[in-house]
Amino acid sequence: MLMNFILRAAPLTAFLVFSASAARALPNPPEIVPAQGGPIKITPIFHASMQIEYGGKVIQVDPFSAGDYTGAKKADLILITHTHPDHLDLKAIEGIRKQSAFTAMIMPPAAATIVLHSISIRGANPVFPLNNGQSKTMAGIRVEAVPAYNIVRGPKPGQKFHPKGQFNGYILTLGGKRIYIAGDTEATPEMKALKKIDVAFLPMNLPFTMTPQEAAADAKAFKPKVVYPYHYRYPFDKANENPQQFQKALVGSGIQVRLRGWYAHPAPK
Repeated sequence: MLMNFILRAAPLTAFLVFSASAARALPNPPEIVPAQGGPIKITPIFHASMQIEYGGKVIQVDPFSAGDYTGAKKADLILITHTHPDHLDLKAIEGIRKQSAFTAMIMPPAAATIVLHSISIRGANPVFPLNNGQSKTMAGIRVEAVPAYNIVRGPKPGQKFHPKGQFNGYILTLGGKRIYIAGDTEATPEMKALKKIDVAFLPMNLPFTMTPQEAAADAKAFKPKVVYPYHYRYPFDKANENPQQFQKALVGSGIQVRLRGWYAHPAPK
């Protein structure tokens, strides 16, 4: 989402299990994805932020200070999708990365430039720029960068909120499962061409990304087994029906839609 203009100052239970009995220190309980070598735990935090755990490793995605990180774990790997402040939050990065051990950070080159000029680095450089189409294995986790961009929407003619080639979505491969985190994007050809996605996270808020109907059409194209609508509000404290509209548009598709509380605690106004 382009915040620079605005924010300155049930079936398939064998595949995916909702962990109702998990500790609730974070705003939501974790989603449990069975995988080779043990379960994957994915905990929605806020907006586009989530904590992913697998094999003793912790991945923090787009950490954002608006979220409640009281029960969050320090990251072995931080993924940043792009430079807008609801995704690249230096205070949140500093709070969630390990200070006495190495935390790798993967992000687009433009974000890497900002982070390298803004955080204190002791020892080896932890920041790894990744361009669209590139992949890297860090902390034993394979990460692929998928283009994330606007096709038609922008702040004014000739501009896009998320220009092509600059920002990333990511595919993580964990225990034989492929998890797609779309980032801020419209329904791009690259997304529609994805294969063998087990779990996907798709944004849907205008004018910055896409409509619920567009996101549903995208999901029908690449057919993830499970999909979560996320990044679906702005302002953050203004409720909408985007997730429900998305779910309705996918009825009969065979894709499991899971709605979770990405804005379940107080948000900035």
